[in-house]
Order: sequence, then structure tokens, then C-alpha cells
Amino acid sequence: MTTHSTPRFHVVLPTRSPAPAGLPAFVTDVRPVLADPAGRTAVAADLSGWAGALVPFDPDGQESLTVAAGALRRTRHLRVVAEFHPAVATPVYAAKLSASLQRFAAARLGWRLAVDLDPAVARAQGDFLTGAARFARADEFLTVARGVWDGGPLDFKGAFYEVVKGGFGAPLSSSPFPEVHLSGTSPDALELSRRHADVHVFSAGDDLAALIPELPGLRYGVHLSSIDAADEYVALGVTEFFLQTEDVYRLGEHVKERALDR
Repeated sequence: MTTHSTPRFHVVLPTRSPAPAGLPAFVTDVRPVLADPAGRTAVAADLSGWAGALVPFDPDGQESLTVAAGALRRTRHLRVVAEFHPAVATPVYAAKLSASLQRFAAARLGWRLAVDLDPAVARAQGDFLTGAARFARADEFLTVARGVWDGGPLDFKGAFYEVVKGGFGAPLSSSPFPEVHLSGTSPDALELSRRHADVHVFSAGDDLAALIPELPGLRYGVHLSSIDAADEYVALGVTEFFLQTEDVYRLGEHVKERALDR
């Protein structure tokens, strides 16, 4: 796990494409279809100095790892974090998919696990785990994913996953494991981060002064509604900031100005 002192700003990418305009049958629209808002936002962020991008888990939107793959393909420097639910796939499959993306994208992919879902959303995804079991599964998910990524052979038998002599050979195992972002303020969430996270991401209303000492050695992130609120969090040791904006270039220039001021 690494540490950074310079603030890094990440744009939150859109996960839904606009519906095509309804036109009368006698009208032919010859304009290009604007079907990739996430890709366009990622390119703008890459060109205007953002450090990274987050593709949030959106149960009603596009699949985050797929969107992340498109954003990685269209950019050169941007680091892209895909947020997904651990029940979306086995840890072995998620690791293999991500190892392939890492090879093709110069190791710029990160993971954020959406562990503590609203129960109705989780059930709609086919997941009926509740309470502490969600965090126990996430712990096993990350243990197995990293174990097979590191080449194995991995023999693992847990409450949720079982692997016998698993592991990737070269070249899949040669790329670095995705940087892991986790969140939450419950004792289970904090313990999961202590075991597996590189970055723990807070919400703006969390008591960071009390929570950060419980997560030594990590980097800390927070979601902001305005870049102007960043300084108060920098003073607490936060280095990763996630913002949603439609004016990517203007805010990117603001990010550059902040870097120069320091």
C-alpha cells in the first residue's frame, strides 16, 4: 500500500446514454449518434489534467467494467476505477477479466467494491446476503482474486468460494493487481479496508477525524459536490477526491491551477 501527499482529482463518469430524440418518420437525422458519454468525459478528463475517473456501480445503468474498458481504451494517462458488486461474478472470473484489461491499458485499472447495497437493490441483482455476511464474502472475494492473480497454485475453501489449484500464469499474472478502493463506516467495513484496501473512500458527512486513525497506512478519498471544499479535507490527510461535473475542461484547468499554487 502506498501513500501520496498531493491531492488527486477523479471525475465520476456517467453510466447512462441519452435516449435518441424522437423524430417524425419523414425526418432523417444524419448526425453521429452520441452513445458514449462516459468515453467523451474520460477523454476530456485525460486531456485536461485529471488524475483518474470512477465508473460507479449503477444497477439501472451500463456495466461498470465494460464502461471502464472503453474509457481505458480511449485514454492514455487516466486511471479508471470500476465499481462493481461482488456478486456480479466469481472472483476468479473478475480477476481474469481485469488482468486482461491491465495488460491492454498499462495497469491503469482499479476496483471499488460496492459491498453494502440497499437490500432491495441487492435482491434485484440476485443477491440475498445481508448483514455481516456481505463483508465476509467481500473478504473472500478479494483474497481469492489476489491469490489467483499472484500465480497460485491457490487452494481455498471458504464459506462462499472454493478454488482448487487455481492461479494465472504469465502474462496474466505479470500485471499489478488493481488498486482496491473500499468504503463504509461500520466496524465490518473498516476491518475489510484494513485487510484489503489501498484507498478508503468516505462520504462528505462522515466523521473523518475519528475514522481515519482507525485506518492507518491507507490513502483516503471523499466524494465532493464542489472542488472548493477540498482544502478542509486535505488538512485531514485526504488525497483522493471524486467529483461529478459536466464542465470537465474548466474544472480540469482549476485542478492544474491548484497544483501550480502548491
